[in-house]
Amino acid sequence: MNTDTSRDRGILSPADRAYLLGEREMSHDQSARNAEARIRRRIRDAILDFDLLLHTLPAKDRRQVFDEVATDPELLDGLRAMVAFTYVGTKEQGLDFEDVLVPAVRNSEEAYAAKRFDATADVEVTFSVETSVKENIREVAASLQAGEPVTPGALFSLVMQGEYDPADHDEITLVGTEGVDDQFLARLAEYLEADLERVSDSRAVLGR
Repeated sequence: MNTDTSRDRGILSPADRAYLLGEREMSHDQSARNAEARIRRRIRDAILDFDLLLHTLPAKDRRQVFDEVATDPELLDGLRAMVAFTYVGTKEQGLDFEDVLVPAVRNSEEAYAAKRFDATADVEVTFSVETSVKENIREVAASLQAGEPVTPGALFSLVMQGEYDPADHDEITLVGTEGVDDQFLARLAEYLEADLERVSDSRAVLGR
């Protein structure tokens, strides 16, 4: 999660970021509600703006926006978060994410073929999600409390659930880290303000 509040204004102003991160307190409940309503409006207006950007922003400007996406971890994280935000938002409202993703990809591929190759294209998009519910969040929290190791995925779920604060623990041992992206572990460590130590391919420690 990007916690830099001093960046130039995007959808959020620096003050909005500070509020969401708990670094800025409102003097009245009404002020907090006003800030939250303002943020909601900006997000919705920004989503609507993408329709305009897609059809009117010159290709050279779009390419410059994404110019460093392969080398800038923060930009790549932001893109993933943008998709995740959309996925969660549509899921909560009962809208199948496939209804968003498939037409977007199909139309983009057809437009790309027309502009790049001066040709039409038949596009087939397959999107499938299979979810298996595993560890109970309370059990994960209990494992941490007992000083027992947890998997990176379980720790991430605990962070996302929000009821428990893993940052209260001075040391967390992670197991099952083989094949886990180092950047993912580094982001977990950064979020918890901890140091990351790779003990072995299958084990890591977050500590202070």
